[in-house]
Amino acid sequence: MTIANGGAAPARLEGKSSAMLVCWILGLGSLVSWNSMLTIGDYYYNLFPRYHPSRVLTLVYQPFALGTMALLAYNEAKIDTRKRNLAGYILFCASTFLLVVLDLATSGRGGIAPYIGICVIVGAFGVADAHVQGGMVGDLSFMCPEFIQSFLAGLAASGALTSALRLMTKAAFDKSAGGERKGAMLFLGISTFLEFLCIILYAFFFPKLPIVKHYRRKAALEGSKTVSADLAVVGIQTQQSREVDDTKQQERLSNKQLFFQNIDYALELFMIYVLAINYPRYPLVLIAMYNVWDFISRYIPLVKCLRLPRKGLMVGVLARFLLIPAFYFTAKYGDQGWMIMLTSFLGVSNGYLTVCILTNAPKGYKGPEQNALGNLLVLCLLGGIFAGVALDWLWLIGKQSF
Repeated sequence: MTIANGGAAPARLEGKSSAMLVCWILGLGSLVSWNSMLTIGDYYYNLFPRYHPSRVLTLVYQPFALGTMALLAYNEAKIDTRKRNLAGYILFCASTFLLVVLDLATSGRGGIAPYIGICVIVGAFGVADAHVQGGMVGDLSFMCPEFIQSFLAGLAASGALTSALRLMTKAAFDKSAGGERKGAMLFLGISTFLEFLCIILYAFFFPKLPIVKHYRRKAALEGSKTVSADLAVVGIQTQQSREVDDTKQQERLSNKQLFFQNIDYALELFMIYVLAINYPRYPLVLIAMYNVWDFISRYIPLVKCLRLPRKGLMVGVLARFLLIPAFYFTAKYGDQGWMIMLTSFLGVSNGYLTVCILTNAPKGYKGPEQNALGNLLVLCLLGGIFAGVALDWLWLIGKQSF
C-alpha cells in the first residue's frame, strides 16, 4: 500500500484513451434508462390513456432529480464520491429492472395500481440521476477536460441510441401482435444491461487506471475528502492529505463564492436547458434528429480553434432564444424541411455549448473547488430542465387536448 504524495505529473499518463471510453459509457448509462422511458411513451399511452404518462412522468421525475441534487450539492464536500456514484448506478439498474418485473407481473395491463408503481420507479430514476450526473461531473472536473467531454458525449449518445433503437423496433414489431410491448421490453432489457455494465466499470476498472489514480491523488493532496474511498480501493492511503486537510479546507472557496464567481456559466446552463426541453412533442424522426446532432456537436469543442471564449458563450446562449419565434412561424407556415433544420440546430447548439461551459468552468481551481463547482453547475442544469418542463405546458394554451 502506497501513500498519496505530491510530485510532478509523469511525462505520459497511461490509460487516457481507456478512461475516455469508460467515461463515455458511464455517460451513456446516466441517461439511457430515462431516455428509454421517454422513447417508449407511446406504449405507456396505450396502457394508461387517461393518465397522460408522457407529461406526468416527466413532472414526477424532475422534482426528485432537482431536490436530490440540491441536497447533494450543498453537502458535496462530505459525501464519498465512490459510494454516491455506485448508489446512483445501482439504483438505475434496479429501477429499470423493476419496470420489466412490473410489466410482466401485470401482464402488460393498465390501471391505477401499475401506474402508481411506475411513478414511484420514475421518482427513483430522478434520485439516481442526481447522484450520478452531479457525482460524475464533479469527479471528472478535477481531471482532464477530455474526460468531461467524453462523459457528456455519452449522455447525448443515450438519446441518439434510444431514438435509433426506437426506429428499428418500430419497423420490426409494428405489425406484429403485441409489437409495442415487445419493443418496450427490449428497450428496458438493454438499459438494464448497460446500467449493470456501468456498475462494473466504475467499481472495478475506472479507479485502477494510472491517469485516474494520478488525478485523484492530486485532489486528495489539495484537501479533497471525496476521493478517499476510490484511492483506498487501489491501495493508496491518504494519511498525508489528511494532515493538511484542515488547512486546505480553510483555503478552499465556499460554494457561495464559487457560484458568484461563475454565475455567468450557471445562468448559461440554466437557459440552455430551459430551451432544450421546452419544445412541442415532435414526431419520432424530429426527436431522432435532435438527439443525433446533440451527440455530434459535443465533439466539436475537441478542436481548440472552434471553442467559444467565456464572453462568447453568453452571446451564443442568448442567440438560441431566436429559435422560439422561428419554431412558432415554422410550425404555422413552414414545411417539414424547415422544421428539421431548426430542430437540428437546436440539438447542435445544445451539445456544443454544454461541453464548452462544463470544460471551461473548472479551470484555475483546486480539486475540491472543481468538484464543488461541477455539482453546482449540474444543479443549475437540472434547474433549467425543471423550468423547461414547467414551461412546456404553455404549448397547451388554446388547445382542447391535454
